[in-house]
Amino acid sequence: MRAQDLLAGVRALSPRLRFAAAGALVALAALAAFGVGATRDLRVALYATPLHPDQLAEVEQRLAAWNVPYASTADNVRVDPGKRGALLLRLALAGVPHPHLAGSDETLAHVGALTPQTVLEAQTRDALAADLALGLRGVDGVADARVVIAPASGGVYADEPHRDASASVRVTLAPGAHLGARTIAGIKAFVAGGVPGLDAERVTVLDDRGIALAADPGDDAADVQGSLQSALDAAFGAGSTIVRVHREALGERRDVRDVRRSAIGGTIARSSSDERYASPAKKYSKSNVSDDRGSETRDDHRVVDASATAHLSVAVFVDAARGLDLVKIRELASATAGVRRERGDDVQVAAVAFGDGAVRAARGAAAPGWALAFAGVVPQAVTAAALIGIAAFAARPLATAAVHIAEAAAARRTAREVAGIAPARIRGALAGEPPHVAAAIIAGLPTATAAAVLELYVPDERAAIVRRLDRANGSLVPSPEDLVRARG
Repeated sequence: MRAQDLLAGVRALSPRLRFAAAGALVALAALAAFGVGATRDLRVALYATPLHPDQLAEVEQRLAAWNVPYASTADNVRVDPGKRGALLLRLALAGVPHPHLAGSDETLAHVGALTPQTVLEAQTRDALAADLALGLRGVDGVADARVVIAPASGGVYADEPHRDASASVRVTLAPGAHLGARTIAGIKAFVAGGVPGLDAERVTVLDDRGIALAADPGDDAADVQGSLQSALDAAFGAGSTIVRVHREALGERRDVRDVRRSAIGGTIARSSSDERYASPAKKYSKSNVSDDRGSETRDDHRVVDASATAHLSVAVFVDAARGLDLVKIRELASATAGVRRERGDDVQVAAVAFGDGAVRAARGAAAPGWALAFAGVVPQAVTAAALIGIAAFAARPLATAAVHIAEAAAARRTAREVAGIAPARIRGALAGEPPHVAAAIIAGLPTATAAAVLELYVPDERAAIVRRLDRANGSLVPSPEDLVRARG
């Protein structure tokens, strides 16, 4: 069916049918545009450069923890363009993603048979340092780490000194984190165990400030705080208490000597004095008696290092909304921290109102998972429902319009076929056809032939066909006057 035939068929329709068909087409076009716009993914890439698989997994994990909708691609994530700037800032403050480190698998994958030995050793050393740094990222309190390995050198010449292997570890601590003595010692042992021929004593650990972190055995405040916090979390639930421990070192080396004597039986020694004077005899006498029964001597000699604990203070903040027993918490804290009253250690436990209003507000503002899933299918559901509704209400007018268009096309084909035939034969072919079909066919005939055919109709049929001929060249959408006249 050609476009000209289709347009002619539409013009042959009644004004009401043309208006209904036009309205249905406009509604379908609007719904199709709405469906395309609603289902179109308007999200943009979060990062301008592609991410490595480990970085992509880290970003996805953090966005999922924050309940942020996103769509994953092979090397990036797509987010709402209005939230892209805020998410980039939030991820940067959280230190996500970490710089990519090429481990052994990635580094040694491109090694060939012709790779020089020196290059192979350097790549192996760099890959080993990357593997160690990736392992240190999982340590509690360590946000990031960088490892540099200096291999052992035996010297090329006889007068060159031998140099043992060494390593340097630079750690980036998480906000508010502190590495205890055991953690630092563990980092040194971990690095030394991963490098052949490396002694833990030759591993240097420093923070972002450039301060070397020493594994001081007396610096146990972090360990005490961690053990006490874990014990309270296990007993009363996570988030119910906050523990802070402050330790003061002695700061000076002390040499204390304590000598004690204890009696074997009774008193250690006894002495008595007797002095007499007789006046008539003018006699004077004096006697002194001393009795030493023996003793045991104990000499205690103590050397106190400067790093020893002089005073330990423990503070426990308890959520007032939990209604916990403060006396029991104080007893547990004293026993866990090893508080010594004779040393002047102090334990304070207080119930305070935790400032979790912001956290609760954030949780309330965050949409639940079912809401996000529902929001994802709403546009498709609305579009499908609208299409079903349009199909249900516009099916009959559209079917009628299609029938009229088909009839008009058939009429035009018939008109072309009967062109040049005698009017009487055309009138005989149109016998029994309704007025609108006869009008559509006669409209395609030459003027003289059409007039001759109309003369062969009776007056009433001729008038009905002429009325249809006046509407054959009408517009697709009828005028308001035609609509009012048709409804009237």
